Amino acid sequence: MALIDQVKEIRRALHQNPELGGEEWETSKRIQEELQKAGIPFKTGFAKTGVLGIIEGNEEGGTVALRADIDALPILEKTAVEFKSKVDGKMHACGHDAHTSMLLGTAFKLQKMKEQLPGRVLLVFQPNEESSPIGGARPMMEDGVFDEFQPDVIFGQHVWPDLAVGQIGVREKEMMGASDKLSFTIKGAGGHASMPHQGKDAIVVTAEFISALQSVVSRNVNPLESAVITIGTIEGGYRYNVIADQVMLKGTVRTYSKKAKDTVKRRLENLVKGFEIAYEVKIDFDYAEGYGATINTPEWSELVRESASGLLGEDALPEVDPSMAGEDFSRFLEKIPGAFYWLGCSKAGEESPKPLHDPEFFFDESALEVGIETMTKVTVDALNKLKGE
Repeated sequence: MALIDQVKEIRRALHQNPELGGEEWETSKRIQEELQKAGIPFKTGFAKTGVLGIIEGNEEGGTVALRADIDALPILEKTAVEFKSKVDGKMHACGHDAHTSMLLGTAFKLQKMKEQLPGRVLLVFQPNEESSPIGGARPMMEDGVFDEFQPDVIFGQHVWPDLAVGQIGVREKEMMGASDKLSFTIKGAGGHASMPHQGKDAIVVTAEFISALQSVVSRNVNPLESAVITIGTIEGGYRYNVIADQVMLKGTVRTYSKKAKDTVKRRLENLVKGFEIAYEVKIDFDYAEGYGATINTPEWSELVRESASGLLGEDALPEVDPSMAGEDFSRFLEKIPGAFYWLGCSKAGEESPKPLHDPEFFFDESALEVGIETMTKVTVDALNKLKGE
């Protein structure tokens, strides 16, 4: 079977059998079986279901790590493909099935050329990426995934529907945002709807509070920096004629810099205090830090650019803006130099591809071969760079 057909078969099998973060036992088992068939040594037990494959080159050199995430999302798939998810309410809607199968494909290629590799390649199959702020990156490192072999550099690849197949997106520094979580519980006093003066209407306070939140970014964060505050859920009230005594809000903050994050957090704390005084209510506020911003190491993002342009042509690397979406790969980059890049996965000319995390998300499978070739070349070029060639 040709390599790309083998990779497609693996990808489709994973797509049909998605497993959520922390539950990826069968996915992990399939990864181990494929590595074993290819003669690639591996270790397990990292963050429960994580796997580390190890390819030893024939020459002394540096160590390059490649990472793929393996978990799915709690989404009911609405595509019409013949290999759609067999599990109700679970779907590979973020391309992790592609990431896993492409890393395996890359591993198969590198294993066959290991006699020419100057160094070592670590294949990091990471669970639980979608479970911020827990994630799988930090637990894998805490479980000693790099205790025996410390990477000199690490690379991650992610399918990206905003780019067409054959295009690569990479930036010198900021790629993805920090993803923090907010929760507010506004506690007033209930009462009859006809006698509002006897209560402290939590819904009225909430309306004013959400409006005030908009000024935190627009009037406190440097316009040359980026920050986003979004309230995603509101829960409160009992019925049409009862003043709500409590409203719960949940949302997120996205930033790139620590300075912007600290500014937002401080202003939110002050806003809460001000509203408690002005409206005579109690507001419970929790700010939970999630994944940090994904910040590339310039020299390694430049290597990705050079490798991809040499493979696909300079036109395949359009200028891209960073995304405010969060990514657990950031925690690897906090410890290890490296780069995270996007792999185009939409059909050329497609005007409105379905975004990541959409129940109808689907990508052009021709991206798989591009991803394998790109990651292989990035790996070989990085090993040669580490050796000084």
